Order: sequence, then structure tokens, then C-alpha cells
Amino acid sequence: MREYKKFYINGAWVEPAAARALDVVNPATEEVAGVISLGSSGDVDIAVAAARAAFESWSTTPLEERLALLGKIIEIYQARASDLAAAVTEEMGAPKWLAEMAQVPSALAHLGVALEAAKSYAFEEDRGAMRIAREPVGVCGFITPWNWPLNQLTCKFAPAFVTGCTMVHKPSEIAPFSSIIFAEIIDEAGVPAGVYNLVNGEGPDVGAAIAGHDGVDMVSFTGSTRAGVEVARTAAPSVKRVHQELGGKSPNILLDDADMANAVSAGVSGVMMNSGQSCNAPTRMLVPRARLDEVKAIAKETAQGWAPGAPADARMGPVVSETQWNKIQALIEKGVSEGAELVTGGAGKPDGLETGYFVKPTVFVAASNDLTIAREEIFGPVLCIIPYDSEDDAVAMANDTEYGLAAYVSSGDIERARKVARRLRAGQVNINNAGVDFNAPFGGYKRSGNGREWGPLALDEFVEVKAMLGHNPAQAAE
Repeated sequence: MREYKKFYINGAWVEPAAARALDVVNPATEEVAGVISLGSSGDVDIAVAAARAAFESWSTTPLEERLALLGKIIEIYQARASDLAAAVTEEMGAPKWLAEMAQVPSALAHLGVALEAAKSYAFEEDRGAMRIAREPVGVCGFITPWNWPLNQLTCKFAPAFVTGCTMVHKPSEIAPFSSIIFAEIIDEAGVPAGVYNLVNGEGPDVGAAIAGHDGVDMVSFTGSTRAGVEVARTAAPSVKRVHQELGGKSPNILLDDADMANAVSAGVSGVMMNSGQSCNAPTRMLVPRARLDEVKAIAKETAQGWAPGAPADARMGPVVSETQWNKIQALIEKGVSEGAELVTGGAGKPDGLETGYFVKPTVFVAASNDLTIAREEIFGPVLCIIPYDSEDDAVAMANDTEYGLAAYVSSGDIERARKVARRLRAGQVNINNAGVDFNAPFGGYKRSGNGREWGPLALDEFVEVKAMLGHNPAQAAE
């Protein structure tokens, strides 16, 4: 059993200010997998002080030195990839294949992308007599979720690190193991004390203390829209920058000329992967009414191929906790009670899986976009298929949501797909099942958040812009 009772603050593993233990449960077995300590505002005060003390020297460290250190972090991360994958599987139930092929590699990709982006980033530029400088925003507070724990940490850490910020991080207390190993990597790489600090704890305690702390210049949060609103409220009195990647209910428009076999299969798999616990999952599939029966048959067959089971060898693992399992079950039952057609799956645990927080891969057909299962983020392996009568109808339904994180469109005519993509109110639109691109900015419209992560544009989130007038007087005279 894992035991992580210390926090990583100011380059050392230290005892909490007031120790409280929390059991971390393996969602596949419902057994205690480890124990951590829960922090308090006192621990946050100590971590923020360490980050502020480190900021002056770290922010002025030559870029080449920062990048060399990031290269060392990447090297050690790669050496510990198997440890990280095992931790992700144990803490949040990701199948072994997913942890090894997606969860761990995605985080590594963010580190590499930031390293390369920083080499050509315009930290300073001249415009006539004026110089524009992009300087690190300061101490950054990170509050990260349990569904892609390493991915969501490194897509914040990497741009903050290369731009010269210092950090205080609260991972999810539900899935903290991989973040603690990441702190071990930071320590082994020789990152200066105070640049990165980790305090475990719960949202109302440690998360709120980070968001509201006067010594934190920016808070970057990933999680539910409800929690994001609370982070913003808590941060507001200090007028700090608030960066948020929140919920989604992403539409997936299949136009009438799409290759339905491939488009439907890919769309269903996009929902089922990671047990539906991805904020950008294409959970609303909008299909031509005339092809609904065809789509239902393909969707049913594909979903049934995502049989859940023990993470060591199954395609789909459990959801992360009993709380999440109960929420998903209530929404599945809501879909049935509101008259949605259940194509496959449904309430209850899969046969033979009475232990563990396993959910049946579920597909509904909803008569309209107004049903609860078509509007609320379920965050489980549940797909809602909705028929449409025209392209304009499909676009209107796609945009009829409070969210705007991601959207998807498939068509046999690339120009037609491009036109529809431009009409969709979402921060990232995937055309014809294009593969992931870690250079692409990621973030949402509307209540899906603000700001962008991933790729070169992520560096902009972690800098302040300073204009120095008269910096180049000779150029002013010309």
C-alpha cells in the first residue's frame, strides 16, 4: 500500500502543518490503495511563501538554463514511465493499455511541446522606440483533476516553467499518486527549491486557500463548471488572473454524406475511452434522421465492444469513485424516465462486476436536445444520439448548450465539413476524426472556461505584457 504523508515544499518533503489522513481507494477493487495527508490553509501559506521567495531568481534565470532543466525532467519522466502508468491505473482505474499509451505519453508530449515552443517565443520584441517584454506572471496556483491527472498537470506546469513562473499545485485528493511521483521527478532533476510545490488536500480547504491567496498571482483550474465558478468567486477579491478549463457536452455532427461506419464507430469510441471521463468527449451524436436506424446498429455494436473489466486486461476500466458512479446511474435512470430510447447498456453494474465502480457502456437515442442526458455533462460512458432534419438544424442543436469546449464534424466533402466547423461555437473542432495535436490550443467558449492550454499559445497565459516606451530612442529619431 502506498503511503504519501508529506508535501513537497521548498525543495523538500515536509510534514503537514496539521496532519489529517485520507484513504485513497482503488476504484477497480474498492480497496484502500494508499494514504495521503490532507493539507490546510497553513500549508498553502508555507508553499506560497516558498514560491514567492523562489520567483525573483527563477524568473531571471536564463531561458537556456530553464530549458536544460526541462530536458532533465523529460529524461527522468521517461525513465519512470512505468511507475507513472501503474500509479494512474491504481488511483483512477485507467486500463493498463490506456495508462501506458495515452495517460503517461500525453503528459510527456506537453513537456516536449513547451520546450520547443519556448525556443522561438517572443519574450521581447521591438516596435520602433518601444520594447514589448513578456514577463512571467508570478506565482501560479494549479488545481488539477483526477480524470487525466498527469496530462492536466503538465499542460499547466510546462508553459509556466519555461516562462519563469513558480508554482503551488493541489492535485485531486481522489487520484494523487501520479502527481506525487511527478514531484519526485522534479526533485531528482534538481529544480531549484520553491519553483514547484505540492500540497495535497480537498477543494474547500487547500483549493480555496490557493484561489484566494494574496500571494498567488494566477490560478489555473481544471474541473467542473460548478467548481470553476467557486474558484473564480474566491479569486475575485485579489483580482488575480483566473484560467479555467471546465465542463463540456460536445456535439458530434455526422453529415448525411459521412462514412457512417467509420464516423459512428469513432464517435462511440471517443465517448467510451477513459470510461467517458474526458471533458471533450463527443457525447452528443447528431445524425440525419433518415439514417438513424443505421447509426443505432453501428453504435450498439461498437459500444458493446468496450466491455469493462479489471484494468490489467480490459478495454474499459471503472469510473473513479462511488460518488461518480452514483451520479452516472442517476442520469441514466433520468434518461429512461424522460423517454429516451435505450439502445444498449443502462443502469446497474455489468454482469460479473459487482465489485468496483464499473458502468455499462450505454447508448441512448433522444427525441430532442432538451432531455437532461442531452444537456448535462454525465462524465461517464454514456452517449446520446439525436436525430436532425437539416444541416442548419444540426448546427443549431450543436450550439444549443451552455458549453463550448469541443465539437466534431464528419463529412465526405472536406469543404462542407470546414464550413460547418466554422459555425460551431467551440474552442476546438475536430474534422473527420483527425488525430490529437499537442500543438493545438485547447480551451472553451461559454461556460467551458477561459484561456487556452496546450501548444505555443499556452505560454501567453503565463506572462504579463510590459511596454517600455522610449526604450530605443535612436529608432524613434529615425
